[in-house]
Formats: sequence, structure tokens, C-alpha cells
Amino acid sequence: MALSKLTADSFDLTDNYAFTGTVTPGSSTQKLFLIKNIDASSDATISFVNGSSSVVLDGTYKTYIFRFINIHPETDQKKFEFNVSIDGGSNYNVAKTSTFLHAYHGEDGSSAALGYETSGDLSQGTGFQSLGQQVGNANDECISGELFLFSLSSTTFVKHFLANSNRASGNAYSVNSYLGGYATTASAVNAVQFKFDSGDIDAGRIALYGIK
Repeated sequence: MALSKLTADSFDLTDNYAFTGTVTPGSSTQKLFLIKNIDASSDATISFVNGSSSVVLDGTYKTYIFRFINIHPETDQKKFEFNVSIDGGSNYNVAKTSTFLHAYHGEDGSSAALGYETSGDLSQGTGFQSLGQQVGNANDECISGELFLFSLSSTTFVKHFLANSNRASGNAYSVNSYLGGYATTASAVNAVQFKFDSGDIDAGRIALYGIK
């Protein structure tokens, strides 16, 4: 189809156009609130319990985020993990089903892969859920990432969680992990605990945020 060309003198550009009024930007009801920081110092566990030490884990927020920053294990090549409680932290044994993927690359560039990590998933398991495995304990090695928990106060639905982490492993690899799953309980979750599967959390910070 032929294109029609318009000449410059066919446009009337003599009018002046002025803007009057104001622009009202769109508003968002989603805001991120810092609730609590806990800094580790040779701790066996770090626990966030609703109503304890200014911790909020109830219906105040629809989404909770834990950011774990430079978590350093006492002993080498250990699994950093979490669990949830429905009885204020008396027991951390809620059944969970999850899926776990990772991508890794060696510091020397000799190996790289993306795959499913069967040792990181659970099938209605009540034990602690892995956030990252084989975390190294050399002075510069640690794990960092985020864990999202949704609608913890619901008494109808399961409690979904998502996590992404990166760790410096004890065998000189950068390992990026992706976790998704849910806690199979219709009871409100009111406490979350973090630990390594063996040895203390030597150092690092875990920060709790709420989104509403």
C-alpha cells in the first residue's frame, strides 16, 4: 500500500497550548515497615515470636519479609534453615511441602549448572526447611537472601512461602537457590525460627519487615 505524504504547511501550528490544573499521582497502599532487627553472636537459634520483644507476626500485615544478611556459620558446609510455629514458639514442627532449585558456579570457572536440589525440598515434612546448603565458614563466606511469608494470620488457608538466597559454599562455589512451598496448617502462624542444622550462627543479621 502506498504511503501518503503530508507537507509541513498542511499543519496549523499557530495555536498556543498551556497546561492548567494539577497532576495527582497514583497512590499505593503497599508500604514496607521494619519491625525488628536481630544480630547474631554465636546463637544456636534466632526466633521471632509474635508479641515478644516488639515482634509482630499477626494480621497486622498481609506479607512478612525476613532478610538474612551475611549469615556466617560456626562450622563449615552447614545448612541454613527455618521453621514455623502455631503455638508461640513452643514447638516448631508444622508440616511443609516445598520445591527447591539452585544454580551454581565455581570461583575458578570450572563448573556451572542449574538443577533441582532434592535434598532441599520437603514432602509434608515437619522438620526445618532449607534456605541454603553447604554454607562455608571461612572468614569471608556466608549466606544472604530473603524469605517471604504470606497471610500468616489466616485460619482458612495454608501459609505460602518463597525464598531466594545466595551463598558462598564451603567448596568455593557461588550458589543461588530458589525455594517455594507452603506450611500445611489452617492455624495462624505466630513464630518463625532460624538456625543451622549443626553449630551456631556465628554472626549476621536477620531483619523482619511487614507489608500492608
